[in-house]
Amino acid sequence: MRPLTRAAAFALGAVAGYAADARFADPRRGHPVALFGSAATRLERRLWRDDRAAGTAYTALCVGAVAAGALALDRTVGRRPLGRAALAAAATWTVLGGTSLTREARTVGRSLAAGDLAAARERLPHLCGRDPSALDGQQIARAVVESVAENTADAVVNALTWGALAGTPGLLAFRAVNTLDAMVGHRSPRHARFGWASARLDDVAGWPGARLTALLTVAAAPEPATAWRIWRRDGSAHPSPNAGQAESAFAGAVGVRLGGTLRYGERLEHRPVLGAELRPVTVDDIERACTLSRRVGALALGTTVAGHVLLRLLGKRSGT
Repeated sequence: MRPLTRAAAFALGAVAGYAADARFADPRRGHPVALFGSAATRLERRLWRDDRAAGTAYTALCVGAVAAGALALDRTVGRRPLGRAALAAAATWTVLGGTSLTREARTVGRSLAAGDLAAARERLPHLCGRDPSALDGQQIARAVVESVAENTADAVVNALTWGALAGTPGLLAFRAVNTLDAMVGHRSPRHARFGWASARLDDVAGWPGARLTALLTVAAAPEPATAWRIWRRDGSAHPSPNAGQAESAFAGAVGVRLGGTLRYGERLEHRPVLGAELRPVTVDDIERACTLSRRVGALALGTTVAGHVLLRLLGKRSGT
């Protein structure tokens, strides 16, 4: 029996890691991403300065350490096919968050369906950074659908895309980039300059996966023509170069209107409306968005695994 090729071992591991996320979701304690976040927080306390240079050094150290460590581990453990597959499975499970995403969204949805607005407001910060205190049920439902769309790209498709491009190191390095953006990339007074590099790096890293998310959303939509039309028309209207791609495609796929005014603590944002001619979000749309997210994740797994194998074959033929 011929041993697994490097590409086949990664593909097998990615499928196993995806299955582990679907079955077990994120571990409640000792999650590697949480451990990385703790280490990054300690480093921030040492390096923080109110300038971009300090933030750039911080970002380079955090992401570089993860990428270098993952590459060294890949070369050591990956000398044997089963080792490569096991490492890819562990990394894939570590970086994916699709199951936790839909579980949190459904938890909020159940509270809204039961008329428990207080419980829904209490749970919403587990999904996004908006201030839920003044949101009514419809606004919370809209926030959940938007968060499911954006995080389908960030927590599933983007990570798998970088796995296709760079194997296990790509998976882990992308998760480090995305985690740093969540920690310091937002526009707070403390991080306006220090978090600039993390935010810009996340924009660059998220570019390919965001477009793939939109394409796969169109493919998975009940009415692909509507999803395609809303995505192509409204995707670039969003202030984020990436979030609008997934959100506009989800708007068309679910058949709802997204965007508008949002509150993040004391900060108010007026975003363009995505799918302005569509109906407002209802509580039932949360389940539709979750189902769509799972379909997009499964399509992303197949697409990126096939893409990784193809890239490896092309690399061998070109002698690289």
